[in-house]
Amino acid sequence: MKKLFVCLLFLVSTGITCTGLLFAQSSKKGKKPLVVFVTGDHEYSGEETLPLIAAGLEKDYGMKTIVLKASPDYKSEENIPGLDALKHADLVVFYLRWRRLPPEQLAYIEAYLKTGKPVMGFRTTTHAFNFPKGHPSEKWNAFGEFALNAPPGWGGAAKHTHYGHESSTDVHIIPEQAGNPILTGVATNFHVRSWLYRVLPDYPVKGSTWLLMGKAVNPDKEAIENPVAWTGINSFGGRVFMTTLGHPDDFRQEPFQRLVINAIHYELGLKVPKKWKGKMDIQVPYRETN
Repeated sequence: MKKLFVCLLFLVSTGITCTGLLFAQSSKKGKKPLVVFVTGDHEYSGEETLPLIAAGLEKDYGMKTIVLKASPDYKSEENIPGLDALKHADLVVFYLRWRRLPPEQLAYIEAYLKTGKPVMGFRTTTHAFNFPKGHPSEKWNAFGEFALNAPPGWGGAAKHTHYGHESSTDVHIIPEQAGNPILTGVATNFHVRSWLYRVLPDYPVKGSTWLLMGKAVNPDKEAIENPVAWTGINSFGGRVFMTTLGHPDDFRQEPFQRLVINAIHYELGLKVPKKWKGKMDIQVPYRETN
């Protein structure tokens, strides 16, 4: 009110309009958070599922979104145009697999991480990059660990693996986390098509909070339960949400959709919506890969 009064005095005394000043102030107060999705995963069609999540965020939850995709198509491992958008992002969501981006594109990701802003990742983002040994960008192969508190790449000392493409996963909420805001409205037990990733015993990194556990159904080897979603603080001081789920069929499941929407609100420091806007129509096929 005081600003409006000062502005009116300015208008009366000078005859110059101050509409722009008032608009700038109101726009700043009503600024929509910007969520940038970075996709390129070979196998799980993240460049098709995540735009549908983005559309839901814009339509129902008052957010702005940008979806970046590997170019010229999902098979391209060395180019994701538009990463300069990360300079303006409030949250970056990654769904990547074995990329080899050029230094100038990696620089945008590194600059974002160094701001300590939140980061979110799906499934194969544990092994987002795959630079050859001795390459100047080899450190990025450990992206899962330093950005998402996940294993540092596939296999290796962490023995990060899964229980076979013919298996699936029963998911349940860890009882101690039943009151966690991220799990608001999420079914206590649900089933997903994703074959379970093994991240134990050393990951998620110490200090992470486990939210959901997964049990392999029809595994191809002896299986143990593993965490499939967790939060924490990464090595840059940024808030983390990571899930090893993310098969396109998972995105059809309402509990998983709600988990994702809740997590995005949490990552942005927003109150998780108690009222669910309804199931999204996400019908994306799984893409086999060798």
